[in-house]
Amino acid sequence: MTDQSPKTHPVPNDWDRRGLPAWTYHSDAMFELERDHLFLNHWQLACHVNDIPAPGDWRSFDLLGERAVVVRGQDGVVRAFHNLCRHRGARVVDGAAGHCKGAMICPFHGWVYNLDGSLRGAARPETFGDMNRADFGLKPIEMEVWQGFVFLRFLPGSQSSVAECLQPYNADFTDFRAAGVLPAGKPGFWGRTAVNWKSVCDVDNEGYHVALAHPSLQELYGRSYTDIFHENGLFQSNATYGDRPGRTWSVRNYVALSPLQPWLPPRLQRAWNYYGIFPNTVFIFTPESVQFYAELPISQNETVMSSGLYRQPDETRETRVARYLGNRIDRHTSAEDQQLTIWSNESMKSRAFDGFHLSDLEYGVRRHHDKLRALLPVMRLDHPPPEAEVARINAEMLGKP
Repeated sequence: MTDQSPKTHPVPNDWDRRGLPAWTYHSDAMFELERDHLFLNHWQLACHVNDIPAPGDWRSFDLLGERAVVVRGQDGVVRAFHNLCRHRGARVVDGAAGHCKGAMICPFHGWVYNLDGSLRGAARPETFGDMNRADFGLKPIEMEVWQGFVFLRFLPGSQSSVAECLQPYNADFTDFRAAGVLPAGKPGFWGRTAVNWKSVCDVDNEGYHVALAHPSLQELYGRSYTDIFHENGLFQSNATYGDRPGRTWSVRNYVALSPLQPWLPPRLQRAWNYYGIFPNTVFIFTPESVQFYAELPISQNETVMSSGLYRQPDETRETRVARYLGNRIDRHTSAEDQQLTIWSNESMKSRAFDGFHLSDLEYGVRRHHDKLRALLPVMRLDHPPPEAEVARINAEMLGKP
């Protein structure tokens, strides 16, 4: 029988403890390469299917000049399209979320699209000559639904299917009943910060800072926190709580009031687990909630977070209280992380900054950087090349003309 258990990678006894060079965090040319060769051609998390439960419900997702709409059709099928009218390129839906009564109508000139993306009709069709409506439907975007979550990819890329890529997480997502969770608030964007997106990921990819920077998390589960490294750049952190009562208000009450969920296997009944997806997405699973967030770059020095929060359909009042307390702890943690990213990002502009020297507890940072170097080898250069030469040098290092 073939071993189906996820392949993990232990921290080596001897490894290169350096991180990415500072210049890669503040280069406009580097950011342009990341746009086309990292973000647009890798899977991005847009929403959960239960964010759009009824025919005509839609969610938008914008990333680096590309605009998507995810909509549930009259047949119940979820589809993704470029949010671009085929006439003049206007958005066919505007806003973060909404509902269409049977069709999407471009607000510019009134072109009407069916919920399957086909063009129903153009305003004043006689003015367009011999136009075949079948040629002017909304352009589809590559999409995959896995465990209820909707992933998009704007450009073809080297990543395998979402199901194959995230296979190491399949058992836990199934046990947490991820496919059936319901929205527990409006997904949206928050935490717009004047830092490079990699500085945010650098904080996400290690737990070395938890003991000092996150007193609530340390009090809740810091004694059991462990990191696991999988294939495909996946990074998992497991922790369990409940062995101590807690001192701060949120932790003390969360530990005391969080009910055991009998439908969870024992290993997850007192677990706060984090699941990272390369290059920029993190899930947080607790016994009472499911949450995701993703670092979405706006420019080389500005990043915004997209996020979603979900609950189980049969949530009890006790579970709802625990979810409130858990989210309170998480909000404090997010604010603490935001300050850390600012300090880290600004330090790389200093002439005194000599680069990272990583602990074994920060091996996740090195693995993330190695994935970036493999895709964009110009990041291996210790000193910045001229901005106008970054793309050419990267292509040469990839063996391209």
